[in-house]
Amino acid sequence: MTTGAMVRNEGSGSWARIASAMVGAWLFISAFAWRHSDAQLFNTWASGAAAVIFALVSLAAPQARYLNTALAIWLFISAFALPTASGSTTWNNAIVAVLLFAFSLVPERRRHPGAFTHHRRVTV
Repeated sequence: MTTGAMVRNEGSGSWARIASAMVGAWLFISAFAWRHSDAQLFNTWASGAAAVIFALVSLAAPQARYLNTALAIWLFISAFALPTASGSTTWNNAIVAVLLFAFSLVPERRRHPGAFTHHRRVTV
């Protein structure tokens, strides 16, 4: 087993999943960083937590990244639709939504073996 293959995973979309998790963590933290309306507070921390979870799940199941695509669309719309106590919240959520959307569209370039296909097949 070569360690270079384990350490380097160039060309895969894993970097985008990790970036999505980091953006989601920022979204969660930002919910408590300044004043929000009740609706925006709940939406911001819940969307941040969901973004982190979806990003981490998509490291193992690449198609789960589309959950963050849908979440980003919701976050962008809700940034302008929900009542807000601060313009900072609106723009923070909108920018995070655009980043999350972009990262979620980065394709997974390595072939994922699936849940059980990493086991060797025994021919009978």
